[in-house]
Amino acid sequence: MPKKTARTKALDTLQKLVRVKAADDNGYCQCVTCKGMFKWTEMDGGHYISKGHSSYWALVEDNVHPQCKGCNGFGMKFGTAANQYTLYMVDTYGREFVDEMEAKKREQVKYYKKDYEEMTKEWNEQIKEHLNRIT
Repeated sequence: MPKKTARTKALDTLQKLVRVKAADDNGYCQCVTCKGMFKWTEMDGGHYISKGHSSYWALVEDNVHPQCKGCNGFGMKFGTAANQYTLYMVDTYGREFVDEMEAKKREQVKYYKKDYEEMTKEWNEQIKEHLNRIT
């Protein structure tokens, strides 16, 4: 298995953070697209703007939300999950913010290894706090 890059570690940590942060005190959170309730450990951190399509939004918390594995995988490509995610984003952040995200999705941002490491460290600290809350 190849060694994870600092970027991959940061992406994994952010996805974990959004799931554990959204979890209730019993460890369950709601999929933003199908509204199903799942244990946070069984969910993905789904990107509204795909992490492969935007270096600008890939590591922005407002772009990543809990999604069940079905919605994040098959549902985003072939089902209605992408449409549901858009509705969730508009309801949560407003049309203006979503339009801004779409407009900036092709913009590039350059992070260095140290940037990724700092993000990962900060997010891991937040994760620990949330894990202490969950029973």
